[in-house]
Parts: sequence; structure tokens; C-alpha cells
Amino acid sequence: MANYSEVALVTGGGVGMGAATSRRLARDGFAVAVLDINKAAAEDVAAEITTAGGRALAVAADIAQREQVAAAIEQVRAQLGPVSVLVNNAGVEHFARFQDLTDDDWDRQIDTNLKGAYIVTQVVLPDMLAQAYGRIINISSFGAQVGAPGMVHYTASKGGIIAMTRSLAMELGRCGITVNTIAPGFIDTPMARRTIAGNKLGIDVDAMVGSYPIPRMGRPEEVAAATAFFASEEASYITAQLLGVNGGTTV
Repeated sequence: MANYSEVALVTGGGVGMGAATSRRLARDGFAVAVLDINKAAAEDVAAEITTAGGRALAVAADIAQREQVAAAIEQVRAQLGPVSVLVNNAGVEHFARFQDLTDDDWDRQIDTNLKGAYIVTQVVLPDMLAQAYGRIINISSFGAQVGAPGMVHYTASKGGIIAMTRSLAMELGRCGITVNTIAPGFIDTPMARRTIAGNKLGIDVDAMVGSYPIPRMGRPEEVAAATAFFASEEASYITAQLLGVNGGTTV
């Protein structure tokens, strides 16, 4: 169990898996910085946490913009303290056939999903190095493991997260910092609901989910639980690992 002197930063913390993770880490005793491009959503989650007796701060930033990230992290340091746990969760999705992709489509996925995680990690890292302690948990996707038609740019960005995780773990292990990644499957989030409503997958979603070894969509709280484990002392000898929270879909 953490105490409120330990600060966790969750990007994309205002909705879906990020919101569930922010709530779970607060429940586990962390002071939580809820970072989201949507300030109102971050404020709602932070208010839930403080109403429940926790400590939280809402900050807004586009994680692809270094200046915005640096300003947000300075707020976190000033009001909560140095960051010891980072959850790189923020991301965007987009569907297009490969031959129809534009450079802007590609750049938006890479800039937010991969470059954004790089920027936030680099800005936060001095806190962890100074403490000789840190937990970095990167959220990837099962699509990066198995592929997904119409999502070449998305899965490429999430595959980069997996590779970045492993290399960072090798570089930072001697500094007391662990780096792991979680690859969620089809989780019941607003992003997934938009995908279903727009028939973006081009298949029967009920049939797809029914074919899984665990035949249902995942819950954001299940991803949050895995994240909380990696953030805990119990995971102190675990680094460079990928944990699939996916109901067995990669089998």
C-alpha cells in the first residue's frame, strides 16, 4: 500500500481505462495526477477521488506537445510532489485502409500514442532518477501483437510502445526503475463503443467477442488492477514484461 507522499501520474486519466486506473491508484493510497487533454474530464475524476477521501489533481495537456507536458508536470510537482509512478495510457484511434492512409493520419497516431509517451516519460524521469525509484507502466494494445486490418498506423504506434518498454527497462533497471507494458484486449470503453457504433471493425462484434476463451469484453477496472500490480512493491523484481489483459484473445 502506498501513501500520499507517493505520486502517480496517469495520462488520458479522464476517461475509460485511465479514469479507472486513476481511481484504483487513489484507492491504493497514491496521490494521483489526472492528466487529460480534456480538462473537464480530468477534473471530474479528480473530484471523485477527493470526495472519496483521496488526494488528486487535474491537469490538462496535449501529450504530443512538450511545452504543455512540462507545464503540467510542474503543476504536479508544486501541488503533489515528485512523480514516482507513471502510467502512459493516453491514446487515440483511427481506422483506414493502408492504401488510403495520409501522412497526417500516420503522424497523429505516432505523435500521440508513441511520441507522447516518450515526451511524458522524459519529462517525468528526473523525479524518478532523483529518488532512485520509479514505476513506468505503458499501455499498448493486443492489436500490436496480432495485427488489425484498417489499423496499421495504430498498431504500429502501439508496437513501438512495446519495444520502447523493453529498451527503457534495460536502461533504467540499475536506477531503481521498472518499466512494464500492458496490452489490453477489447475493453468496454468509450473508444470501443465508438468503434462498435461506427461498425469500424467490419465484423459481427458479438460473434468476435463470443469466440474469445473468456467470451466477453473486458472491464476498465481489470486493466486498472493489472496497472496497480505493476505499480506496487510486489512487482519490484518484474521489468521489461508485457501482460495481456485480453480474455485470451491472443491465443
